[in-house]
Amino acid sequence: MDLSTLRGALFKKNITKILNFCCYEFLCFIHLHFYLVIHVYFFWFCTDFSRISWISDIIVVVSPENIETMKTIIEKYGHKRVTVVAGGITRHRSIFNGLKVFAENEFSSHLLQKPEVVIIHDAVRPFVEEDIISKVVMAAKEHGAAGAIRPLVSTVVASAADGFLDHSLERARYRASEMPQAFLFDVIYEAYQQCTDYDLDYGTECLHLALKYCKTNAKLVEGTADLWKVTYKRDLYAAESIIKDNLSQQVCVITNVKETLAQVGFLLPESLKSQIKVEAISVSLSKNDSRLQNIISGQCYNFVCVNEKRCALQETQELVDMLEKSNIPLLCPVVLILVHLDISENNSFSIGMEDLTTIKKFARETKKKNILVYGLLIQCKAEEMNNVKSVPM
Repeated sequence: MDLSTLRGALFKKNITKILNFCCYEFLCFIHLHFYLVIHVYFFWFCTDFSRISWISDIIVVVSPENIETMKTIIEKYGHKRVTVVAGGITRHRSIFNGLKVFAENEFSSHLLQKPEVVIIHDAVRPFVEEDIISKVVMAAKEHGAAGAIRPLVSTVVASAADGFLDHSLERARYRASEMPQAFLFDVIYEAYQQCTDYDLDYGTECLHLALKYCKTNAKLVEGTADLWKVTYKRDLYAAESIIKDNLSQQVCVITNVKETLAQVGFLLPESLKSQIKVEAISVSLSKNDSRLQNIISGQCYNFVCVNEKRCALQETQELVDMLEKSNIPLLCPVVLILVHLDISENNSFSIGMEDLTTIKKFARETKKKNILVYGLLIQCKAEEMNNVKSVPM
């Protein structure tokens, strides 16, 4: 079943409220360690979930001291359908608090409509794809509960009281429980209502609660390698590398409608498309073009603007303004390359010091907004380009 068919099936079957959790451990983690770096990963995670049209509510469970901070973040970056709830002192108590916003007034200023299916996910697994989410949801709809799993990468052993080996598990028979997990709301909420204090304080597996208290045997769905958990400091560097790699996989080449520039705008994408995804448009930046707006809203972070003006900063400023007004999180740098075509019979380096100073000043100002501007001067004759020089910034 493709995703468009899935969306139709979900709406027809009233799976309209899907719940997404940031676990309490994660929120303590961003409060105590690497706050600015995790900041970026949260946006990446939350934006991806909020883009899925058939998820209609996102519940973020945070430690009480971080509620106002989280609300500020959500408001600043325009995330929709998000409700912030105070967490408890353990993972299970936090999840239970999140579920209560659909059933108990004391946990929310207004009750949200009770969903048929909820998803529980750890925000420290920021790279989950829509495909695995939909598979887990459909399995939960059919079986009452479902969760992603992955093969074990190490053998699990049990130690005796004296510190020596007691026994080991046959690795091929076992799997690592991952996120996301999904449940019929009535199943998981009833399970939490029946939990003992020991379950709430020391338990970690939601699928086990559904089995123990509701006799609901979860369907296990094979997950993908990108479900790994950001746990240690080294994982932050790995996550940052993945994000940067993802951001570098798309570039938008912008030219105006002049014939020479349009030709360059065509040749450049042709040479790049074997390596990355390229969106090429021919448009004046001074106009509010819907195609460019759509590319920006799709979170493109790399732009090449080709022009033949001596110092085309007015139109470039239009692009910078569009980026600032968009919902694209500018905690991740946007790269903007200005390509100036100097088409003349004179092969001299014709850009003046005044122009160069203006461009450098513009680049310094945009850098404060986390938009990195680079300049490239291409000198060419009318028939062909024969000399390329870069303008350092």
